[in-house]
Order: sequence, then C-alpha cells, then structure tokens
Amino acid sequence: MSDFLQRMKSAAKADKKTIVLPEGEDPRTIEAAKKIVEEGLANLIILGDPSQIDVEGVTVIDPKTAEKHEAYAEKFAELRAKKGVTIEQAREQMNDATYFGTMMVKMGDADGLVSGACHSTANTLRPALQILKTAPGTKLVSAFFIMCTKTPEYGAEGTLMFADCGLNIDPNADELSEIAIASAASWKAFMGDVEPKVAMLSFSTKGSAKGEVPEKVQEATKLANEKAPELALDGDLQLDAALVQSVADLKAPGSEVAGHANILVFPDLEAGNIGYKLVQRFGGAEAYGPILQGIAKPVNDLSRGCSADDIVGVVAITAVQAQMAE
Repeated sequence: MSDFLQRMKSAAKADKKTIVLPEGEDPRTIEAAKKIVEEGLANLIILGDPSQIDVEGVTVIDPKTAEKHEAYAEKFAELRAKKGVTIEQAREQMNDATYFGTMMVKMGDADGLVSGACHSTANTLRPALQILKTAPGTKLVSAFFIMCTKTPEYGAEGTLMFADCGLNIDPNADELSEIAIASAASWKAFMGDVEPKVAMLSFSTKGSAKGEVPEKVQEATKLANEKAPELALDGDLQLDAALVQSVADLKAPGSEVAGHANILVFPDLEAGNIGYKLVQRFGGAEAYGPILQGIAKPVNDLSRGCSADDIVGVVAITAVQAQMAE
C-alpha cells in the first residue's frame, strides 16, 4: 500500500464520515464494502435490493421503497422547477440510485458519494451538477487521478497528480489554467507540506515545436501564472522535461518546475486518459480517481475498470474530502 493511501485511510478512520455507494448490484461494491467496514474507514450506505445485499455493518436502502423517497422527490422538484420538472417526474427520478444517493448528500443524510464502477462519468456527474451545484468561486468542474507509482525519484516519493484525465474533453487555454490552479489546491489539501509543482504538458518544451496544442498550453501557462503568481507552474513542457532533471537541464534550464513536477496537467482528455492508463497498466501504479474538484460536496467517479481495492481507496479519499468540507 502506498504512503498516500495509508495517510488517507488513517485520516478517514480518525473522523468517520457517511459515504453512499449507489451501485449495490456490482460485486466489486460488495467486496469493497466488506473491506471498508473491516478497516473502519467510513459509515456506509449501499443502495439496492436489501434481499440481495448481505454486508454486515452497513445500511442498505432500496430507493424505490425508501422512507424519504417522497421528501427527496419534493426537494428535487423544487431544485429543478425552473427546468420544468414536475413532482411526478421527480418521483420517477428518485427511483434512480445515483440521483437518490446524491439527494442523500444534498439533504445531509450522507457526507459523500462514490459511483462509476458500472456507470459512465456522465451518470455520476449529471446528478451532482443538478443537485449539489458547483462550489463557491468555481469556474470549472474538473477531475484528477492520484497516481502512486513505483518510481520514488518522480513526484513526491512516487506520488503524482494527473489532470484532467476524466472529464473535460478539449479544454481551451482559460479552462486549462483553471484545471491547473484547482489541481494545485487539491494537491495542497491532500499532500500537506509538499508544495505543488505544476507542469503544463505538451509535445513541445518552451516553444520547441509549433502547433495549436503547444500554443494553447503556452497561453494556459500565461493565464495561470497571472491568476496564481505564487504557484510553481511552468509550460509548455514535454513529459521527460517535466520529470527528469537531466532532460530539464537541457530543455528548460532555470525552470523551478522542470525536473521536479508533481502535478501533470495534460492538454486534453485524450492525452490524460491514455497517459494515466499507461502508467497504471504498464508501470503497475495505483490509480485513484477520477476525483472530482469543484463540486459543492464530495462526489467521486470510478473507472469502470476499477477493482474493489480501487473503490476502497476512493471511499477513503472521499471521506477525507468530506472532513475538509467541514
């Protein structure tokens, strides 16, 4: 187990939060729930058919017959009234486990939600944006992965943040700058005394190649530096220049980030998604996420290729986010 995950689990145990898992039909959810209870990481609510879910120490709720089904429907209809949602439509929507679970978070009956093992990111994010909305001051909701690698010479003893690998398909320069700044804030929240060093990645280093992508990354770097001048943030940087000191000395001499980056901001979702999966599958890294940043309350997505242990890790991280939110 990585040092990062151990810290998250220790923090989660110290102040247990209530996390809802809407995918009670997935065997990985059940396996993860047993481990979470055994380790004492969170108070769990699993949504699904109680006759089909047998996990000691958790609360199992069927949204369709839940005591608070009507109250949640009424609140959802109120929240979505301007969109024309009727009470009848709201009642039907509350039969959906992800919507019901998100309403639990909204109403304070749970502190966070983890979903996505058998649903798309859109299925997890849509209810969160409709019900919980964005956090104050947030311009863009984005996602990151915490990558715990077997290469301690990179990042923070092998731990790095990859963004955005799960949500924004083709962010423009301003959006890319917002992703970078939000990721640095998330890094500080999770990593304590380790200062964020943000590399804005491209196939170019300091303008060594021309094209729309390097130009976008260069503009994003400029904007991020203007918005958050206190951050150690540099770009455009190729991956090796961001991580390897000998390459950084050649390609980006004088950069305080090159060779020392612990946050890698990818130019688009395609690069980020492929990148994290390469590191996970070929490098044997632990990949936790996508963790959402910018939602008013903790809601996190899972890769549909996740394992039960991945769910355990994301639940611990979500519990820590809920602690921070207080």
